[in-house]
Amino acid sequence: MEVKAFYWEGSFLRLLDQRELPEREVWLRLDHYKKVAQAIKDMAVRGAPAIGCVAAYGFLLGVKAGEDPKVVYETLKNTRPTAYNLFWALDRMKRALELGKNIEEEAKAIEEEDYRANKRIGQIGKELIPEGAKVLTHCNTGALATAGWGTALGVIRSAHYSGKKVFVWVDETRPYLQGSKLTAWELLKEGIPHKIITDSTAGYLMRKGLVDCVLVGADRITKDYHVANKIGTYALSVLSKSHRIPFYVVAPKSTFDMNSHGEDSIRIEERSQEEVKNIKGIAIAPKDSPALHLAFDITPPENITAIITEEDIIKP
Repeated sequence: MEVKAFYWEGSFLRLLDQRELPEREVWLRLDHYKKVAQAIKDMAVRGAPAIGCVAAYGFLLGVKAGEDPKVVYETLKNTRPTAYNLFWALDRMKRALELGKNIEEEAKAIEEEDYRANKRIGQIGKELIPEGAKVLTHCNTGALATAGWGTALGVIRSAHYSGKKVFVWVDETRPYLQGSKLTAWELLKEGIPHKIITDSTAGYLMRKGLVDCVLVGADRITKDYHVANKIGTYALSVLSKSHRIPFYVVAPKSTFDMNSHGEDSIRIEERSQEEVKNIKGIAIAPKDSPALHLAFDITPPENITAIITEEDIIKP
């Protein structure tokens, strides 16, 4: 069964609240652009391509309600600073409005194009996955993070459906646990064999020869191929390089920011320390101990075996 993270219903956006998974499937009814902005900011939706699609519909809601397009644009743009698809989608919607295009059709096109790109990425990327491969993933890069099918998880999905017996090691991905909560949930629905591991287990599995390749997504890729992705990605790239394991980044071309160069050009989002010190409202650290919560890190191009896109496989 194919998973879907959101549906456009003509006058509102129906959004699967990913904070409630896997315990409950709760659908939010977003009928105002400020509700869309809050959902993005509060991580009800996450994953760069999905954020871009949802922001496009948020812009549509604001314009249809007669709000000032500049205010709508700025409100949505300021929700998350790192994921490039957010800015790419909003800029595209703003241009469409300025050119007098049908912006509802533009938002739908952004969604449809992302889905088609993901399916194509899966077809291209599956050729890099060996028969019987043990693949390690980080965060969630599946249908929930996109308009459908997924990026890195989409490659795994395509390999699985082509008959390759793929096994997945699922990094839990602290502090939001997108791996154990979302990736495992998707893999269960697809019937793909997997096991959840703590993030710190990955290196030992590599040393024991239990990882054949690593597949991760991306939230922003610079012109010179620095990759911003969920915190912990850089550490995996270093471990992979040390153990001579292929490290693949999987992302559509809409994630490429051709105006940025080098890792210093990427703003890394710092989120509330409370998200590190609490899990679903339950304290797991001393109240008075401070915490640092960087949502992303940056992997340099020399640590990347290849970047898989819907057009080609980019190698060093």
